[in-house]
Amino acid sequence: MNRVLVTGGAGFLGTHLCKALLDQNKDVLCIDNFFSGSKNNIRSFLNHPYFEFIRHDIIHPFFAEIDEIYHLACPASPIHYQTNAIKTIKTNVMGTINMLGLAKRTQAKILLASTSEVYGDPTDHPQTEEYWGNVNPIGIRSCYDEGKRVAETLMMDYHRQNNVDIKICRIFNTFGPNMAADDGRVVSNFIVQSLKQKQLTVFGDGTQTRSFCYVSDMIQGLMLMMNTKDFIGPVNLGNPREHTILDLAKKIIQLTQSKSKISHESLPEDDPVHRCPDISLARNQLGWEPQVNLEQGLERTIAYFEKEIKRTS
Repeated sequence: MNRVLVTGGAGFLGTHLCKALLDQNKDVLCIDNFFSGSKNNIRSFLNHPYFEFIRHDIIHPFFAEIDEIYHLACPASPIHYQTNAIKTIKTNVMGTINMLGLAKRTQAKILLASTSEVYGDPTDHPQTEEYWGNVNPIGIRSCYDEGKRVAETLMMDYHRQNNVDIKICRIFNTFGPNMAADDGRVVSNFIVQSLKQKQLTVFGDGTQTRSFCYVSDMIQGLMLMMNTKDFIGPVNLGNPREHTILDLAKKIIQLTQSKSKISHESLPEDDPVHRCPDISLARNQLGWEPQVNLEQGLERTIAYFEKEIKRTS
């Protein structure tokens, strides 16, 4: 039986990944420090015979016998990663060094959950893996953007120097159940505001675009990448269909049958104008592309938040 370590396993993506691995009868070791993850996310796994949880911060060394590492640990929403920027950098740099050291010692495969943020505010559109990005190294998002870029550098150098078996995935906007209501990401923000009949906050004029990938598709992409041979990436994982933020807000108001109105606020610093993946490489190397369209994914996510709001109100 493969023993799989998931860092950040109590977070949004980590929770779904742990479930998918358990469904395949993998022996899952989940570590998280609950900086942005939640014990509620993994509560249903705690009595599973193949699931083990350890509360641990990966900026400190970790020792275990492992076959595969999914390295997801790091808050991904601006609200969370800007709360403690130095902590975010440490997680990306020191945490990645610790996980690569573990992979080297145990000869485990390691997959890094990198991000579309490595492209910054892109001048190339859509973004291919060959694009080097347009990143502000001293801005308020740099702790995450540059942290992930350094994490990719570390992955490549451990691979070249120590022959560590690595995989790099650049994850674009992902949404679905188990998102935190207060994480500040646009889908969860709009759904919660809409369900509570509050104004939907659109930054700027709303013409900036994003692509939205449903979580089940993303998890499938990560697991396919882990199981590839002779391909280390980086590879873009995301939905190549673009939507403006304003259209997303209107769609969520429609699906929730809300009476909410839309308000506009100033665009945050370094907020990208366009963010959309070219997934040609994922199609060719993994045979992967998203199957769940935006409306289907939103309906499932709205149903989740409706239950959460009732549970916590």
